Amino acid sequence: MARSERHGAKVEYERLDARYLEHRQLKRGAAGWVLLAGLGVSYVISGDFAGWNFGLDEGGWGGLLIATVLMALMYTCMVFGLAEMASALPVAGAGYGFARRALGPLGGFATGTAILIEYAIAPAAIAVFIGGYVETLGLFGLTNSWPIYLGCYAIFIGIHLRGVGEALRVMFAITAIAVLALIAFVVGMIPQFSVDNLFDIVPTDAVGASSFLPFGIAGVLAALVYGIWFFLAIEGVPLAAEEAREPTKDMPRGIIAGMLTLLAFAALILVVAPGGAGSEAIRTADNPLPHAVRAAYGGDNVLAQIVNYVGLAGLIASFFSIIYAYSRQLFALSRAGYLPRWLSVTGKRKTPYLALIVPGTLGFALSAITQDGALLINIAVFGATVSYVLLNVSHIVLRVREPDLERPYRTPGGVVTTGIALVLALAAVVATFFVDELAAAITAGIFLAAIGYFWFYSRHRLVANAPEEEFAVIEQAEAELDD
Repeated sequence: MARSERHGAKVEYERLDARYLEHRQLKRGAAGWVLLAGLGVSYVISGDFAGWNFGLDEGGWGGLLIATVLMALMYTCMVFGLAEMASALPVAGAGYGFARRALGPLGGFATGTAILIEYAIAPAAIAVFIGGYVETLGLFGLTNSWPIYLGCYAIFIGIHLRGVGEALRVMFAITAIAVLALIAFVVGMIPQFSVDNLFDIVPTDAVGASSFLPFGIAGVLAALVYGIWFFLAIEGVPLAAEEAREPTKDMPRGIIAGMLTLLAFAALILVVAPGGAGSEAIRTADNPLPHAVRAAYGGDNVLAQIVNYVGLAGLIASFFSIIYAYSRQLFALSRAGYLPRWLSVTGKRKTPYLALIVPGTLGFALSAITQDGALLINIAVFGATVSYVLLNVSHIVLRVREPDLERPYRTPGGVVTTGIALVLALAAVVATFFVDELAAAITAGIFLAAIGYFWFYSRHRLVANAPEEEFAVIEQAEAELDD
């Protein structure tokens, strides 16, 4: 049956029988707000162990500090908006579902695609960092890390296939270990802290260069991408909406508690790591925390070994949890017909096994072929920043167009809050082009190919009874009756 959208692209719906959705069911009631908060921290915690320090190489400590403060503000404001939308629209599509409601099918698919790029690529980057940590430890006598990448994908996808309850509990335990490692690192580095260490990168001749901004004012913009790494993927918490116990209450509590935890760790790591070891010493390290301990204490020691070994838990926690995120976003887009429907089929344990395996296979190939964590980070960040722009716009549009929508949680400051996040998200999008033109071009190419698929194929084959689409079909039918 053809349906014309009042807002956005003209689409055609097909209403499938009950068996279609019976084969696409997730396990409900598997997570309360504490597990959701743990999921949010788990998504991001690898960013404390690796990746952020490349911002020192782009902007120096001062540049990265400013960038991190701006990105912390962006994420905090956006999280408040997401908490509201997740309480009002608790569906597995999350970001895609919010944007679908606000911006129509094209806007929803564009947002979902950007999120999927982020979540499918980020695990590949993290796998590269895991390989770097393992090689530093000299484990298994490896001279090439591709077996580590393969092992990560095989083991952790396998755990996810066992079921969401089991996966979330394992994820929570690994995250707790990683948190203990971060606390041990901070405590151990405090005695070595010196303010002078923060500013030991030699200033260049760039405009505005100083000991605080050794690469000048432009370094702040370039460092935005790496300030994001302290918080990247926290927005994935609402993807668990259909598996939460009380999504209207648990979602706001979980995502806000997770964000507050991440803010605390970002502040501690950004100050203590370069302050103890020197910004110069860790600016290009693949494993900055163990490297920082060795630099601060003049060689290997017990703390360095502990942080190195246990630090793997932080990388694994994010790797493990973002696999969950990409599978749920892919599941929702596929269930609604935006992507091939067969990708959303769930097994006996109510896990979307193809949505786990297919992106995992692609991610392993990317990590093994490129072995370039920085490039993969930048691709993931580009996808993320595009989605942030669209998510904040969605919150603003829903507030204006649907003021009477039931909202169990309301964003403090309303559209002013998400307006601040929108402006900063736009700046972050611009920053990706300055940092890595190749990564931006690759991401843009993937994004445009996906939009082409939607425009020429999938918009004519959407599923009317998918949860994220039903409201649009009902709204259209009511509009036709009014006419």
